[in-house]
Amino acid sequence: MVLKNFTKTIKDFFSQKETIPSGLYSCQTPPEEKEQYKLHLRIEKDGCGLLVINASTVLHLSQTAVEYAYHIIKQTREKKVINQTSRRYQVGKEQVRLDFGAFQNIIQTLIMTNDLDPVTYLDIERQEPYSAEISAPYRLDCALTYEVNQEDLREYAPLDRVDRELTTNEWIAVMQKAYNNGIPHLLFTGGEPTLREDLPELLMKAEELGLVTGLLTDGVKLGDDEYRNTLLMSGLDHLMVLFDPEKDQTWNILEKVLAEDMFTTVHLTLTKGKQLQPGIKRLAEMGANALSLSTTDEDLQDELQSLQDYAAIHQLELVWDMPVPYSRNNPVTLEMKRAETTAPPEGAGKAWLYVEPDGDVLPAQGMYNQILGNILEDSWEDIWQKE
Repeated sequence: MVLKNFTKTIKDFFSQKETIPSGLYSCQTPPEEKEQYKLHLRIEKDGCGLLVINASTVLHLSQTAVEYAYHIIKQTREKKVINQTSRRYQVGKEQVRLDFGAFQNIIQTLIMTNDLDPVTYLDIERQEPYSAEISAPYRLDCALTYEVNQEDLREYAPLDRVDRELTTNEWIAVMQKAYNNGIPHLLFTGGEPTLREDLPELLMKAEELGLVTGLLTDGVKLGDDEYRNTLLMSGLDHLMVLFDPEKDQTWNILEKVLAEDMFTTVHLTLTKGKQLQPGIKRLAEMGANALSLSTTDEDLQDELQSLQDYAAIHQLELVWDMPVPYSRNNPVTLEMKRAETTAPPEGAGKAWLYVEPDGDVLPAQGMYNQILGNILEDSWEDIWQKE
């Protein structure tokens, strides 16, 4: 979701001014407040930044918006904000009051909005975060396991790459390291992450730290009402479900998931002879929020583009930068073999990193020949510098 500039005037005069010191800032409303929220602000050296709202969405901010977010975090009185900003930028106090009020209204709306996109953009274009110099990635993709639900799918998961899985406490240490270095967003993937019994515990720890969490799953266990409710109560923020529209069971499970009012992306894989348009139309009517599309067949690229256009017509947001669950229909290893002779995915190794079940860090899923280090054994500085 892209939010339009809430004012052009304020953007123009902020763009040439000295930025607020880079770093991490946070605040949480006192327990006695009726409306509870928590904010985490990460400011980059160029003055742009990220605002994490209620550990449920990451808001990308321009320098303009960072200025006001900083004052909200610091709980600066409005009169002081107006006076300081007016003097600093030689702008009328009334103009500053209107701009600051508009920004506060936007943040309040996001705080109160359910089913919100986990990654939201304010005052910048969507491609900009992948080109700017940043202090840490925006997201960490955590492959909790390479195990899968169905035995016949094991050949598509890279089980031979790891000889052990990190323990619960080790994954908690990974999350703490992510938080300490300003990484606001975790995706739990695999394999099939719901096979890890400690998934609810990991979600609760991420919620405690103020991290946004997503889950990439085949959806099988989400059909269990008790288990699905446990994940939601543990703090899960958004889902991507690997979906087969030809199976009635998957539609039944998805219907339950969409009733939970959680931002849900559905992943479909295009193969020869498969007609996905009816399924896409049905998904839109059911209330799916977004669609992830891929194919391993180069001959289907034109058809894939047509499907993307069809999804846009049905107002389904297209998601392209999340790892894809391993499966028979979408073996990521085949995609990455083809990609070895081409450029890596935009954002790989910069906007996001991928952690394997044993803690090894890759620029992205499937880029097995580029191990940046082990997230528990090596310092974050060494891993990021190697990237």
